[in-house]
Amino acid sequence: MVRPEQQQLSGGAGLALPIHVAVIMDGNGRWARERRLPRLAGHRAGTENIRRVIEAFASFGVKHLTLYAFSTENWDRPDEEVNGLMDILGGVIRRETKALHERGARLRHLGRLDRLPPELQRAMSQAIELTMDNQGITVNVAFDYGGRAEILEAIRRVVRDGIPPEGIDEATLSSRLYTAGMPDPDLIVRTAGEMRLSNFLLWQSAYSEYYCTPVLWPDFDHEEVRKALMAYGQRRRRFGKVEA
Repeated sequence: MVRPEQQQLSGGAGLALPIHVAVIMDGNGRWARERRLPRLAGHRAGTENIRRVIEAFASFGVKHLTLYAFSTENWDRPDEEVNGLMDILGGVIRRETKALHERGARLRHLGRLDRLPPELQRAMSQAIELTMDNQGITVNVAFDYGGRAEILEAIRRVVRDGIPPEGIDEATLSSRLYTAGMPDPDLIVRTAGEMRLSNFLLWQSAYSEYYCTPVLWPDFDHEEVRKALMAYGQRRRRFGKVEA
């Protein structure tokens, strides 16, 4: 997956690359509807696209990739769709973990595991354990994840740890988030043309750059990854400061 020599962005000499990219994978339903297929066919196509996108980001040298696969709000979708998504993700994890492991990728889960079907919990836990020592790209699967729920849980952990109010700072809360120990996302990509966060990485994205594309997730390929990274590389990040 990680090539001996990092790919160069065409015409992008000197462009900065993000360390951590997060992706809101949107458009599976529209992809299916355009082809007069059931929604689950779109979800299946989108899930099958994950390995291609991981390989693309890894080839450009991105170190952390977070994929928003299933939100806390997605439980409100029809049971048939939710159950289908669980089956599809479980199948992909079982099928792809070995290949990702052989290529040095490390898998992590962001969100709650306890509400997932037992078989999916096992598949996710086994994938995490198998790849935990790998040194390649870290792939975070945000499944049953919600930004507000994550912040609330972090606050509960602070309270349980008995930390007094005057002892709480940003580092205190950050160390109790699902993403503890990893850098905040430099770039957040959303496919399918939508322009909202959808409860994704609310704390971590305070200074993230955003890139929105009309391309539907199942069609988001290596070339689209390159375009997103090119767009990021041409921006100047100030983090609220004024340039000298």
